[in-house]
Amino acid sequence: MNILHSINDFNEAKQVIPGGVNSPVRAFGSVGGTPRFIARGKGAYIYDEDDNAYIDFVQSWGPLIFGHADEFVESALMLAIKDGLSFGAPTQKETTLVKQIISMTQSIEKMRLVNSGTEATMSALRLARAYTQKDDIIKFEGCYHGHSDSLLVSAGSGCATFGNPSSPGVIQDISKHTLVARYNDIQSVRACFETSQNVACVIIEGLAGNMGFVPADEVFMEELRALCDKHNALLIIDEVMSGFRAGVNGAIGFYNIEADLVTYGKVIGGGMPLAAFGGRADIMDMLSPVGGVYQAGTLSGNPIAVSAGIATLRKIKDNPNLYESLQNLAQRLTNGLKNAAATHNIPLQVDYRGSMFGFFFNDRAVKNFDDAKRSDTAMFARFHQKMLDKGVYFACSQFESGFICSAMNEEMIDLVIAKAQEAFTEIVYE
Repeated sequence: MNILHSINDFNEAKQVIPGGVNSPVRAFGSVGGTPRFIARGKGAYIYDEDDNAYIDFVQSWGPLIFGHADEFVESALMLAIKDGLSFGAPTQKETTLVKQIISMTQSIEKMRLVNSGTEATMSALRLARAYTQKDDIIKFEGCYHGHSDSLLVSAGSGCATFGNPSSPGVIQDISKHTLVARYNDIQSVRACFETSQNVACVIIEGLAGNMGFVPADEVFMEELRALCDKHNALLIIDEVMSGFRAGVNGAIGFYNIEADLVTYGKVIGGGMPLAAFGGRADIMDMLSPVGGVYQAGTLSGNPIAVSAGIATLRKIKDNPNLYESLQNLAQRLTNGLKNAAATHNIPLQVDYRGSMFGFFFNDRAVKNFDDAKRSDTAMFARFHQKMLDKGVYFACSQFESGFICSAMNEEMIDLVIAKAQEAFTEIVYE
């Protein structure tokens, strides 16, 4: 496979962009090789600057549930652009999108639009602290909620402790208000509440997507809800990745619980920068200009991104069998990968919900970040490179989810499985 243009593009980018990329994972640091510089996409495929085609299981890290350059979404964007890009004033479209989201989900009475998942979670935390008049938060090791300082915190000497900054530039005075618990371990959450009597909220991905794909156990989520109620803490469910991806009701749809606040992103923007946070009206009404909690954004709710979101959600609503179809493909893919690996005695753990899936080169079930870190990342890197050379684009890290889009079909999935079988054979006999 000729990738000369990507090699040259990457070298050029590194001269003016730190690391040559505008988001670290894109640099292929954990899998090696040269990141592909993408020229265009259509449906299930992306095409690099050397015109190599790849079946794409990244789908812009989740937003493109209908694949690249979907004609329905594109048409909505083209019409919106003709009326102007941004006004810095309210539009009816913002209300339309918010009403769509509220009507299709649960736990949301009011909502505010922002530009990114990081903004959504950061704002939800500020709101939770103001509502409860408490300072501390509980997050889970391995869950990613954006790159705001309060959330770039990892476990300290052990889980259920106040965390340590996980990035230079995050000061200890901020991280000391973040307690870190172990995913799917309710005892670690109880320990956090025992450590601090000042917990404002718990924030969690009900379907974790940044330690690889790891769903929360149903009983764990129910117990988490009960603990929050007991300690008068808000439960924030981060649906930035899973919202309208795992199902119409995201992760919440898999659990018999209600959230106090929910964050959304990715799919609701249809590929454009757009996110949101919402929840109970009494909490949301603490936001300025109604209440005193300040939150703002120059391009929040801009008509271009909102138009893409409206079109995407409308298309979802018009396709009642969408998620069943996507989940069938995800099941077909993950089972196929597991069986292909098994023929060579390569242990592989797989899971899926709706159009989200993941796999770990691990001989035990993955329930938390410690389990995930025991996976064979070297094997993942070799497999990733083999599949890339065969025209299959998986996430360039063991610790990321994969995504199915509606432009895929069984024949395409079977082709990927066949290529995986080839890749495993080559790895074993090298």
